[in-house]
Amino acid sequence: MTQPPPSPSEYPGHPYPPQYPQAAPQYPRASAPIPPQYPQSPYPQPPLTPPVAPPAVPPPPAPGDPSHPHHISTDARRVHISAHQRRTDATAVGALLLYLPNFLCSLFVVGLVSLFFGNLAFVVILLWLASGALVFHRPTESALARHLLRLRYPTPQERAKLEPVWREVTARAGVEGRNYELWVEDSDALNAVAAAGHIVGVTRFAMNNLPNGELAAVLAHELGHHVGGHAWSGLLGYWYALPGRIAWRVLKAVSTVAFHVSKAFGCLGVAFVVLGVGGLAVATISTLYGLPLLILGVPYALAAVGRRSELRADEHAAALGFAPMLVGVLHRLHQQEEQEKAALAAHNGGVPVEESALAKLLSSHPDHHTRLHHLQPYLQQHG
Repeated sequence: MTQPPPSPSEYPGHPYPPQYPQAAPQYPRASAPIPPQYPQSPYPQPPLTPPVAPPAVPPPPAPGDPSHPHHISTDARRVHISAHQRRTDATAVGALLLYLPNFLCSLFVVGLVSLFFGNLAFVVILLWLASGALVFHRPTESALARHLLRLRYPTPQERAKLEPVWREVTARAGVEGRNYELWVEDSDALNAVAAAGHIVGVTRFAMNNLPNGELAAVLAHELGHHVGGHAWSGLLGYWYALPGRIAWRVLKAVSTVAFHVSKAFGCLGVAFVVLGVGGLAVATISTLYGLPLLILGVPYALAAVGRRSELRADEHAAALGFAPMLVGVLHRLHQQEEQEKAALAAHNGGVPVEESALAKLLSSHPDHHTRLHHLQPYLQQHG
């Protein structure tokens, strides 16, 4: 029901009350923006095509593939045998001279032991001096390779793979390959060894996973140790230093036991042992005119000579035409070293294990960059 309008008496001064709108005013809404219209190009647009996939990269050739860049031909050809099969270079002579203090100490030890044989003492010393000839004795070399170096004779299949490569290496060097024996080490590492007078050993990994050119570079490197005299001089020096090393280990063990026993007697017992060992050391040094002191520096000097002999063997392989292949082998070795460092760092909680300065001085092989630097002249010849 609608109510009647109020009377004028209810709002004095105003005949009627103000009237308010019952609904909110309607405001115009903004329309959606119209995108600008651009004139179409008069030129026809090429149709959209799906992206073209990049061409597939062919896998690298297998080590035995003749298309491998480090594959070499091993076809039989005429061989020129050099008049001089071996030589003794400066590194071999240097190694022998550095072993001289060890040799004199060993001679002193053998002389002391020979006193127990009475009148045969001089014969014992002569027999020890003549024993160095065993380095070049084939049966002794075989026993050394089998028991000390853990090598074995190659199987017929392995020999069929090694001999053509070895024949190519010796043909380039002008060396009679039959003067040497090829051995195999059952190892998954990339390595090789030249030992005694006639042993050339290579790991199973190197034989099965390297292209024949890189395998030839490895064998040529080991042949360089033989023709330079590094193998026999190092083994001969080690053999004549062995009595002195055995005596040093025995003396060290006895001193350690005596020191631990002397602790039971207090400071007086320790002082007695220290004075006894010190007096013996002073007497030995004075008797040998201070030569035992030189032995302390011999390992560092021998390591330096050993690094030089490795560079000489690299140059021998490079001079035979295997410089690019040898660089490939060095890169593989460097990758193995980096993987070993990464594994040590992971085992050490992610902290890299740095090699100490003394360890670097005792290293028998030059670092990767030094070896590559000395191969640059041969690589430029091939380039």
